[in-house]
This record gives sequence, structure tokens and C-alpha cells, in this order.
Amino acid sequence: MEQNTTVLEARATLKYARISARKVKIVADLIRGKDVSEALAIIKFTPKASSEIVEKLLKSAIANAETNHNMTSNNLYVDQIYANQGPTLKRIRPAAKGSAVRIRKRTSHITIVLKERQ
Repeated sequence: MEQNTTVLEARATLKYARISARKVKIVADLIRGKDVSEALAIIKFTPKASSEIVEKLLKSAIANAETNHNMTSNNLYVDQIYANQGPTLKRIRPAAKGSAVRIRKRTSHITIVLKERQ
């Protein structure tokens, strides 16, 4: 006899963040699978460019869980976190002998999914 149990999940997404997905993935790997309070502590003391962005997004996901799904923040953990590459802004910089060098300003789409421990 199967029970139809739906696991609630809360998510937060940041699109077009002006940081490369490669830099975000370093911080994302640190907090994947951790409890929310532990993940916030890890991010706070991680000296990376993306940690500030990920911290703000994690707090947003926690707020979404509490307000939209009536979850308690003590039981939440980071189920999924991933950063996909967004569109690249292409700029041109003058280089030697009248040539030009292309500068690629990369963007990323970051998603955090939180679930509740049973």
C-alpha cells in the first residue's frame, strides 16, 4: 500500500546575477545538503565574491518557506543549489596596434531549493 506523501519545497531564484556561474558553484558546493543555520554560518565566513549574493538568496528562500509554505526554519535544509550560465555581455577593449580584444562579462542564474527534514 503506497502513501501519497508530497514533500513541500521552497525555492528562490536569482536571474542575471553579474558573476560567473563558475565562481558561484564554489560556494554552492560548500552548503549543499547542510541545515539552513549551518549554511548561513558557512557563507558568512567564506571570503568569496559570490558568498554575499548566495547569502541574500538563501535568506530569501527561508522567507519563502516560512510565509508561503508554513515551514519552520529550524527543520529546513538546502536540498538543491545550482548556478547555470546566463547570457554573456560582450564588450570591446582597445588593444595594441589598433586591434580590439573582446571582454566577456558573464552572468548566471542561481537557484536554491529548501526542504524540510522529517
